[in-house]
Amino acid sequence: MHLIEAQALNGLALGAVLSLVALGLTIVFGLLGFVNFAHGALFMVGAYAGWVVYSQTENFFLAMVAALVVTFIVGLVIERVLIRMYYRRPPEDQILVTYGLAIILVEIVRAIFTGVTRQMPTPAWAAGTVQLAGIFYPQYRLVLIVIAAVTLAILYVVLFRTRIGLIVRAGIDDALIVNILGVNVNRTFLLVFALGAAIAGFSGIVDAPLLAVNPDMGTDLLVQSFVVVVIGGVGSFFGAILGGLIAGEIISLTTAFAADYSSVALYAAMALVLIVRPQGLLGVEGRA
Repeated sequence: MHLIEAQALNGLALGAVLSLVALGLTIVFGLLGFVNFAHGALFMVGAYAGWVVYSQTENFFLAMVAALVVTFIVGLVIERVLIRMYYRRPPEDQILVTYGLAIILVEIVRAIFTGVTRQMPTPAWAAGTVQLAGIFYPQYRLVLIVIAAVTLAILYVVLFRTRIGLIVRAGIDDALIVNILGVNVNRTFLLVFALGAAIAGFSGIVDAPLLAVNPDMGTDLLVQSFVVVVIGGVGSFFGAILGGLIAGEIISLTTAFAADYSSVALYAAMALVLIVRPQGLLGVEGRA
């Protein structure tokens, strides 16, 4: 029972990270209609940006800020130089260009930092353990869950309770009309894409103490995040959260008893959802 309890908590922590990463994908795809295969690379860039700052300052808060700022700026540059030309292009073009972009980002980081794995220490204030239901559990994993929950709450307010969310949705439906009304849709799209990149980078530094920081760290997480989006529903904010939590628990609990089949169990769950409810658990049928 203690093993199951510990793995369930681990699944909650993993699910929190997957929810954040998948939410970045959902924001970009659901609001902009853009398929971004460079999301995992942005996750990795955020982890490295935070690691550099933390190694110099030993301040985890500054590391999180650095990951946010760096990936937000990278997102701005990428959108302005490249992505904006592909909004109205077919999905296969978007996949190819962002996949190539991911390779470029990974190789740039590898050239700067080499392929040597870096260790991100757990912050001193969260390095201990706490006793929960008879088990001793790493404190940082609980902190990660809280950080993710607060971040998701802030993003919900920003995206669904402010003017920018309304503008983005209206711009997707009819950018010309919104432009006529005096709203700069291109600038709004730029901001939203950069926000999605910043979420990926923030997720990278938050998860870095639990992972090895290396140029390829975002690859597996990207695949899992796409599975989360499919399970939860494409374009659904709450679907990303629900899908992330489900995926985290599936991976964690399966790992406890049959580690080799954790990925198989996740993909099987995705296949089941697609058979029973093709639009995802909280997705809207016909959403493109």
